[in-house]
Amino acid sequence: MQKLVIQGGNKLSGTIKINGAKNSVVALLPAAILSDEETTIYNVPQITDVDVLKEIIELLNGHLEVSKDSIKIDAKNIKNTVIPENLSNKLRASYYFMGALLSKFKHVEIYFPGGCNFGARQIDYHLKGFESLGATITMEENKFIIDAKELKGCEIALNFASVGATINLMLASVKAEGETTIYNAAKEPEIVNVASFLNNMGAKIRGAGTSTIKITGVEKLGSAIVDVIPDRIEAGTYIIAGALLGDNLKITNIIPEHLSSLLVKLKEMNVKYEETSNEITISKCENLRATDIKTQVYPGYPTDLAQPICVLLASALGTSHLTETIYTKRMGHVEYLKWMGAHIEILDNTEIITGPTKFYGTEVEASDLRAGATLFLAALVAEGKTYITNIQYILRGYENIVKKLSNVGANIHIEEIE
Repeated sequence: MQKLVIQGGNKLSGTIKINGAKNSVVALLPAAILSDEETTIYNVPQITDVDVLKEIIELLNGHLEVSKDSIKIDAKNIKNTVIPENLSNKLRASYYFMGALLSKFKHVEIYFPGGCNFGARQIDYHLKGFESLGATITMEENKFIIDAKELKGCEIALNFASVGATINLMLASVKAEGETTIYNAAKEPEIVNVASFLNNMGAKIRGAGTSTIKITGVEKLGSAIVDVIPDRIEAGTYIIAGALLGDNLKITNIIPEHLSSLLVKLKEMNVKYEETSNEITISKCENLRATDIKTQVYPGYPTDLAQPICVLLASALGTSHLTETIYTKRMGHVEYLKWMGAHIEILDNTEIITGPTKFYGTEVEASDLRAGATLFLAALVAEGKTYITNIQYILRGYENIVKKLSNVGANIHIEEIE
């Protein structure tokens, strides 16, 4: 076991380069097994979720060639093997193998997916979509068995614009007979990234990035390459760090358009920054103003940046309201921020945050990935040392976090827990 140790208060100056998006690569890797040839994914982040997905692909008899930031996947000899619980429960995105294997073999057996626990993230939308395509679903204890004699294109209307369901149904329908239309599809940039990869293989997907996606089934998918888009959540986290402690901190390799909802809120809070086509330079703001934020599906404010921005809201003068509309239990950070000095009350699914806060270092525990990001942001600004345990959650989504933050002036390191 390990813990993250941070001595707070240091200015952050220099450059942080953003890696490929976690939420893209965890879908791109399962998508790669749909090819009947070789595919290559570039700009792959070195995070633990990627390591687990590589294990699953190798279990399925895929051959991988891994370099520093790319992975070549040879899927010519993929076999349809049960994905065991000890792998599937390590990350939520293991469920993308449902759509990919169903599409390729018309049969899949996988145990219930894992990942961060922050409330109901049901996969009913995925399963109902598979059924609409012609599959039958059986549950054996904690295992899904999904079968189809054939998959036929159909119309699927999602009750909620779920990113996971949209991607999984694209994967399941790319080889289905006829045309599939997904209504109320999610519009996140990661969906466009996955659709581009599939189209590069020979799929026929139109409308990715809009609320209506049409997929015309094909018989075969061939070789392709794709670049993982920059991680807008990693970028947003470090931009928030810059608003707290930056001294001309540069965040590079970003797509500002993907961060527009965050940047609008920063302007409301009186944060100043300079923006180019792929970079933002930001410094600490001394006169932060309170604001209200409500999470929404893209292009609204992202749920994955709701927890991290709490530290900035707590540093602002006045009372802010942060309402979570996507997940029911994404408040595992609140107790620990209060330990560190924050004044936060919870009313239903809204955090009422009153500042400005003087944060103090203490011992805290990451309850999920973005709660962990929230805690390291609070630790960076806090007086004294903070010790964060359960850092496996943080390492799931932030590549080389110690090196990146140390290089810009943070006092941060990892210690082994005896």
